[in-house]
Amino acid sequence: MAGLKHIERNIASYIAKYYHNVAEIGVGQNPETALILRDYGVKVFCTDIRPSPTIPGVRIVCDDIFAPNLELYRGLDLIYSIRPHEEMMPGLIALAREVDCDLLVYHLGFEGFQNGGELIDCGVILHRYFRGQNPSNRVF
Repeated sequence: MAGLKHIERNIASYIAKYYHNVAEIGVGQNPETALILRDYGVKVFCTDIRPSPTIPGVRIVCDDIFAPNLELYRGLDLIYSIRPHEEMMPGLIALAREVDCDLLVYHLGFEGFQNGGELIDCGVILHRYFRGQNPSNRVF
């Protein structure tokens, strides 16, 4: 478990440095990154296709990445996902493009999708599969 917390701490530290309004897709039973982001003062909410446990101070919404409620995501700086199933990747990329925000993914091990996106080493390797084009939404 300590290794997982190290991963989530590195991801949250990177996100908090560059983003202010984010959503985690597929939170499942691991809200650690969202909790750390909340503590850093980042506005964060989480989604999953199944009901997830309550996270104090973090809104959780049931949503389907293959038929997302776009209004949930408009105005975000970032959508991120930690260890998503490979079949979720086209939906994640399409959603980020549709709402014009960055997409960061942490894959298990050396996995990747298509060309692997832009690699970011923040103590763990993140893949940026889409970079928002609207400078007003970007913080770097």
